[in-house]
Amino acid sequence: MGAGGGDDPISDPIPQNPILSNLGLTLTEFATFPQSSPVPPPTDSRLQRWARINYLGEVPGIPGRLFVPDLNGTLYFLRAGMAPSPYLDVRARVGANFFSGRGLGSGFGFVAFHPEFATNGRFYTTHSEAFDALGSQQPDWTQPSPVIHSVLTEWTATNPAASTFSGTRRTLLRIGFASYLHGIQQIDFNPTAQPGSADYGLLYVAVGDGGIGYTNDDPQDMRIPHGKILRIDPRGTNGVNGNYGIPASNPFVGRPGALGEIYALGMRDPHRFSWDTGEGNRMFLGHIGEHDIEAVYDVRAGDNFGWSEREGPFVFKKTDLCNLYPLPADDAQYGYTYPVAAYDHNAPPDWPCTRDVGRAIVGGFVYRGSALPALRGKYVFGDLVRGNIYFTNASEMIRGGPLATVYEFRIFNSAGTRVTMQDLAGDSRVDMRFGIDRAGELYVLAKANGKAWKVTGTRGSASQVHPSLAPNLVAFYDFEHPVPGNSAQEQDQGASGTNINLVNGGAAMRVADGAYAGSVTSMQAKQVNPTSAGNDDWKAGLYSSSGVTSLNRFNQVQGITVMGWFKMTGQNPSPNSNTSDPNDFFGGVGLAGILTGDSVGHHARALLELENVSGTLRVVASGRRIDGSGRQYLATREDWRTLLPANQWVFLAGTFDFNTGTIALYKNGQPIDGFYVVSGDPWGVGGPGPHYTSATNPRGLKIGGSYPQDTNETNPCNCRMDSLMFLDRAVTADEVQQQYLHVTAPPLP
Repeated sequence: MGAGGGDDPISDPIPQNPILSNLGLTLTEFATFPQSSPVPPPTDSRLQRWARINYLGEVPGIPGRLFVPDLNGTLYFLRAGMAPSPYLDVRARVGANFFSGRGLGSGFGFVAFHPEFATNGRFYTTHSEAFDALGSQQPDWTQPSPVIHSVLTEWTATNPAASTFSGTRRTLLRIGFASYLHGIQQIDFNPTAQPGSADYGLLYVAVGDGGIGYTNDDPQDMRIPHGKILRIDPRGTNGVNGNYGIPASNPFVGRPGALGEIYALGMRDPHRFSWDTGEGNRMFLGHIGEHDIEAVYDVRAGDNFGWSEREGPFVFKKTDLCNLYPLPADDAQYGYTYPVAAYDHNAPPDWPCTRDVGRAIVGGFVYRGSALPALRGKYVFGDLVRGNIYFTNASEMIRGGPLATVYEFRIFNSAGTRVTMQDLAGDSRVDMRFGIDRAGELYVLAKANGKAWKVTGTRGSASQVHPSLAPNLVAFYDFEHPVPGNSAQEQDQGASGTNINLVNGGAAMRVADGAYAGSVTSMQAKQVNPTSAGNDDWKAGLYSSSGVTSLNRFNQVQGITVMGWFKMTGQNPSPNSNTSDPNDFFGGVGLAGILTGDSVGHHARALLELENVSGTLRVVASGRRIDGSGRQYLATREDWRTLLPANQWVFLAGTFDFNTGTIALYKNGQPIDGFYVVSGDPWGVGGPGPHYTSATNPRGLKIGGSYPQDTNETNPCNCRMDSLMFLDRAVTADEVQQQYLHVTAPPLP
C-alpha cells in the first residue's frame, strides 16, 4: 500500500494548463450516423445523444472499409463518400438483456477486428447486459452486488467480405460491476505486432474499476480484473473458463495470488489506448481521473499506475476526496508508474470538492500518416466533454521525466472559418472520440449530433510560444480565452493562471484582428470620451493592494521580459480627460507591464510604454528593481511613429536584466537603438551581486493605461494588443528573434 505524501494539499496540481497552439486543424465533414436510443430509456440527459458513436477504424485486409460502433447497439460499415450501413445489430443478437440506458459507457462499447479478419472472419466486441442476465448468468469475476455485466464476445463471419454479418458467436468472458460506471472500455489488437511475434493476435482488454475504486483497493487487488488492462489469447483455452488463453509472456503469470491475464494495473477508467507505429511502437493510454488529473501513460507490461493510492503523479487519500497531496519522500519503493503527459481541471475555489467540472480525457493517436506533415510525431488527444483537441510531442513523453507540454489545437471548418467542436457538434457537450484509418489519417467523432469529420489539413505553426521560452512564461494573453461565465475576463495561458479584467469594455474589447497568421482575436484599448474625467477608458489588467499571489514568480528575480504585438489605431497620446484644456495631452501611452509590490497602480517593475522624454514622446522600457527605489528606463532614439506606424502590427519586446543593470528593446525581433535616461546607478547594482528584484508580490498587471483598478484615467492607448507575454527572466536577443519568427515564418513544406 502506497503511503501518503505531505500534510498540505496541492491547490493547483499542474499549473501549466494546455497552451493554445498556433497550429490548427481543418475538419471536413465525413459522415452522419442514424439516430439511436438507449435501452432502457435514460434518466441521465448525458445519454440522450443523436448517436453514441465512439470510435472509427478500418477493417484489416479490406482497404477502404471503415467501421464505427454505436453504444446503443449497431456496428456500421462505411466508405468515403458513402452513407453508413448497418453490419451487425449487437443489441438484437444479444436480446432482452442488452443494456445501454445507464452509465456513460454502457452498451456496445467497442469492436476489434482480428488482424486476419479478411481470411478468418473473426472479430470481438464488448457489450453490457443486465435485467435477467444478473440472475441467470454467472460472471467469471464480479464485484459484490453487481448491477451490470460486461461481456466479451467473439464473432465469426461466414463471409468476411459480406456487407452484413452472418455467422456465429461465443462468449469469451463476463465481468460483473457494482455500478454502471467504468466497465470494460476498449478492446484491441496491437497493430504494430507482426505475424510470428509474441504479441501478434493477442487481445488487450481495458477494464475499469466499476466506479467504486475510490472507496476500495480493487484496482490494486491482483485477484480480480477490475482496474486493470488484461491481455488474453482469444483462441487459447487455459483461461478461467476455458474460452480463452493466458499468454505465457504476460508479466504476472505464475505469481501467487495474481491473475495471469493482467498486463498492467492500478487504473480508474482506462478509457482509450493506442500504439505509436513509430519510435518504439509504444502503447499510450488516456486515463480519466477522479478528482483532478487527466493523464496519458506510456504502458508497459507489469506497470502499476497507482490508483487508488495515486491519481496521476499525486497522492490520493480515500479519507479526503477533495484534495490531492504531494508524493512522499520514499515514493520510489512503491514502484508506481506516472504519466508522461497530463492536465488538471483547475475548478474554481467554490466548486464542490469532487471538482467534476465536466472534463475527461479521450485518448487518441500519434500521427504517422503522410497527408499532414505538420502533425507527424504528435500524440493527438482531447477532452471528450468540451471537445478541446490537444497534442503533445511523442518525443517529449518520457517515462520518469517531466510531464510533456500539452498544447491545444485551433479548429477550422472546411471553409476556413475558426470554430470550436461545440460549434460543429451543435452542443456544449460534444462527447468527442477519435478514429484512425490504416493510412494513419485521423478522424473526429461527436455523439452530440452523430457526425464524423476527417482531419484534412493544418494551419499555422505548432505553438504561439517558442519552446525555449515556455519554461519561463508566467503569464500569456492571446485574448481568445474568455473566462467561462465571465466574458469580461481573459484567461491566462501561461503558468500562473492569472486571469485579467477587460476594464470598461468587457467582451467588446475582443476584436477579430489577429496580429499574425493563426491569431484570430486581439484586444482593443482606447480612450472613450476625452471630454469626460470619468473612468470609462478601455484597458486591461488587475490590481490588488495586498499583492497578486499568482504573480509571485516575479518576486526576487534577476530578470523580466515583457513582449507582445501592438497596433496603433487612433490618436496617441490622448487628450487629458482630467483637465478642461483642449491642448493638454497625456505625457505617455501605456502599453503593458508588471506593477511593483508597492504600486498604487502606476509604478511598474517592468513596463513597455510611450513616454515624454526631454520634450519628445519615445518608446520606453521602464523598470524598478527595488520597491520604492529609483527606476531606470531605456528610451529609443527613433521616432515612435516610425517604430509603431499607424494601423500596422508590430512585435515589441523589452528585456530587463536586474543583475547587470541593463535593458534592451526590440522591434520585430531586431534590437532598437536607445539611451538610458537616468544617470548613475538607480537600480543599485554597482556592488557585489547577484542582484534581484524585491521579494514582494506584484500588485498586478496594467495593459493599455495606468491604474488597472480603474480609479484614474492616465496614459490610455488607442491601440490593439495581441499575444502579450510576461516572462521571469531577461531573454536573449536570439530568443526574441526566434519568438518573432516562430509565429511569422511560413511553415516548412
